Amino acid sequence: MMTAEVFKQQIRQQAQGATRLHVAYIGITAGLFETLRRLQQATSQALAEASHQDPGYLRVWCDAAYAFEYLEVDAETFRLSELGQLMCPSAPDTLMPMVIQAMLSAHMAERAAALLPSGERPGEAVLGERATLLPWFGPMLEQSFGALFEHTICPAVPVFSTVDTQGGLALDLGCGNGWYLRALARRCPHLRAIGVDGFDENIQQARARSHEAGLSDRLQFLQGDLHDFHLPEAVDLIAMNRALHHVWERDQRGIFQWLYDHLKPGGYAVIWEPAWPSERETLRLPTHRGLAFQNLSEYIQGNHLLQPREILEAFHAQGMHTELHEFMEGSEVLVVAQRPHEHTT
Repeated sequence: MMTAEVFKQQIRQQAQGATRLHVAYIGITAGLFETLRRLQQATSQALAEASHQDPGYLRVWCDAAYAFEYLEVDAETFRLSELGQLMCPSAPDTLMPMVIQAMLSAHMAERAAALLPSGERPGEAVLGERATLLPWFGPMLEQSFGALFEHTICPAVPVFSTVDTQGGLALDLGCGNGWYLRALARRCPHLRAIGVDGFDENIQQARARSHEAGLSDRLQFLQGDLHDFHLPEAVDLIAMNRALHHVWERDQRGIFQWLYDHLKPGGYAVIWEPAWPSERETLRLPTHRGLAFQNLSEYIQGNHLLQPREILEAFHAQGMHTELHEFMEGSEVLVVAQRPHEHTT
């Protein structure tokens, strides 16, 4: 059994780790790591000029970044350390998602503490309360889940290639910065798709990145809310990428009816969700522990994480055929539901 002193030492180390992430967050969101990577080396004054930031803030940030080993220094000239290189969002193995998630968690923890007495659940607007956070939400998800989807999930789920072979039309509800559809388009060269999201910041990023990837002719992105959005035609596939729980409490029956009505006969709904476990003990597994705090964050937004059986039962109630795919030791699931074909007599 660990003593109180051992616990204190652990907490001190964790607190210092949190401070280290705070310093990295400033460097990521202000573009300081990327700018210094491009310059290779610079004084704090030169870094301030190149990144269009205040020289006073840059001087003290460079000292903090040096203290936490993101920067090395020769006299007054700074360069990125190996750890600093990993904080560049463009680095293939970037640590950016961990830093953004840590700051998002800190924001949500503060909001939860303030809301506990009243029980207020202000909704998804809390994601936009920090101006420096919202632009990084999509890139965080892309770096965290993009490779998993493109190289593991997509090849393992046959409906994607089926719709691609048909030259079908897909719809991504809650598309974020469009990373899911870009990955899908890379693997499915005949597929066309529409992405819809409620945040203009996300739509602007999605359009820009689609253009950069040369996919604008196949991918279209629109700002809108599911409950006010009307498709001009039924589609072959509707994806909800970690988004179903965002509308579940508001209109569970309505969303499943909407999915059914906007699919062609034989079309597919593909739902990717973090899987809330049926047994509380599962939350202590390292692969599932983060779900507990995520569920607290979702509660603030008026949501809760879903058990896979809840999703399956809702599709069955619509008369749709389902299959379940599990990933990441069961912490991530994909539910595929097919609208029945129409039978003629």
